[in-house]
Amino acid sequence: MTTYAIRRLLIALPTLLIISAVVYFVLALAPGDPLSALASGTDIPAEVRENIRRQFGLDQPIYVRYVKWIAAFAQGDYGYSFASRIPASTLIGQRIPTTLWVIGIAYLIAVSIAIPLGVITAARQYTWFDHIATGLSFAGFSLPTFFTGVLLIIIFSVQLRWLPMVYNQQVTDPFEWAKQAIMPIAVLALFQAATLNRYVRASMLDNLHQDYARTARAKGLQEGTVITRHVLRNALVPVVTLIALQLPTVFTGAVVTEQIFRVPGIGSLLIASIQANDTPVIMAIIMVFSVMVVTFTLLADLLYGVLDPRVRYR
Repeated sequence: MTTYAIRRLLIALPTLLIISAVVYFVLALAPGDPLSALASGTDIPAEVRENIRRQFGLDQPIYVRYVKWIAAFAQGDYGYSFASRIPASTLIGQRIPTTLWVIGIAYLIAVSIAIPLGVITAARQYTWFDHIATGLSFAGFSLPTFFTGVLLIIIFSVQLRWLPMVYNQQVTDPFEWAKQAIMPIAVLALFQAATLNRYVRASMLDNLHQDYARTARAKGLQEGTVITRHVLRNALVPVVTLIALQLPTVFTGAVVTEQIFRVPGIGSLLIASIQANDTPVIMAIIMVFSVMVVTFTLLADLLYGVLDPRVRYR
């Protein structure tokens, strides 16, 4: 397994290089001046603008700037934000804890709901409970997060006035923080739980009628024992892989949710950076997301081998 992990990491490096090159060249060729936010004053002389451009290396060819950027990124230097006028790593460090809290709690809730619900609906297939749970899962999966977020705001903030409409980062009271985090977490958890529940149910139904399950029943084991000790482990193999693969996509889904509830996280920072044409911050965030995708994909492959002894890595 160690050899396999090393080989996958070596394959991942060219993948990250290709992603970074494509994104960098697209942003470099996009219309707009990256220095518009840094030197936008009409009273700034032209020679000062050129000095600033030269200082940041924007007067050099694109391929030279890319090589310098990737070399600096490999050393942990993410660049300098033109809009905020501070290092991009500082900006990301300020925003990512909020995103991790919201997304982490939402995903834990989603997994805690989806797995038991999927197991129960599969064990009670075609019952009224199965029909209701499956219908709610399809509804939760079909509704986009921006619609669910606006709907929760209208109900709980505008009509009932139970929860704050906008996320306030200055809140220090744990109870108030929990109140303002309920709706963003609920939106993300609902969508992810509905998605995972469908896969858990399908995987359980596929394993409930396998030969090993029938053999366990023929030995006199109770149905609950057959499900929990035999069927569930095999059914969770593709589900755990899916959980690891979907975790990075939660961050991309959080971009919309953070905009709706004004959560000061990494998603809202990405949107603000795109609007300001802040190339260093955009590149840093995209590379962070890319590294996460590669890391969790490798983790999913390794977990697959741990859960299923039949899988062997070469």
